[in-house]
Amino acid sequence: MNRALPVVRLRVPTDEDAVAWHRIFDDPDVMEFQGGRPAELFVYEELTARQRRHDAERGFCLWTMLDESGRVVGFTGAQPWERDWGPTGETEIGWRLGREFWGRGYVTAAARMTLERLRAAGLPSVVAMVDARNERSIAVTRRLGMRLAEAFVTPVSQRQGHCYRLDL
Repeated sequence: MNRALPVVRLRVPTDEDAVAWHRIFDDPDVMEFQGGRPAELFVYEELTARQRRHDAERGFCLWTMLDESGRVVGFTGAQPWERDWGPTGETEIGWRLGREFWGRGYVTAAARMTLERLRAAGLPSVVAMVDARNERSIAVTRRLGMRLAEAFVTPVSQRQGHCYRLDL
């Protein structure tokens, strides 16, 4: 039985969203596959500013995800893969959700909205770079219809990762 996905709204991140992201991601469970430690506020200030730039220049970014009541629950969206390893030059879809909002379908609903926006922007494909142990994110890639394209080892952490791909 498929349950209905929740209502979510996506918006370009604001300055205030940096504070909200810092607060809801300040959890070792949330950050387990993102280096393990919560980031400082300035990291989110820089990230939200960069996402506003991406949206202005490309028409897409990592959008702030809001629940039905307007609360910030995380982010979902896409941005260029800018590292010198992995799928350089491609667009990565990604998500991060506050711990209290896990298991409710927010990421799947918002990621599907993201795919529609990326199709409308004319992108031919997206990738998702996922830690091989991150079963929750792997499940989202499956729900989105993504396929495992390759396995890799990250240069810094030396962790096993997966690159999932979806043609739009």
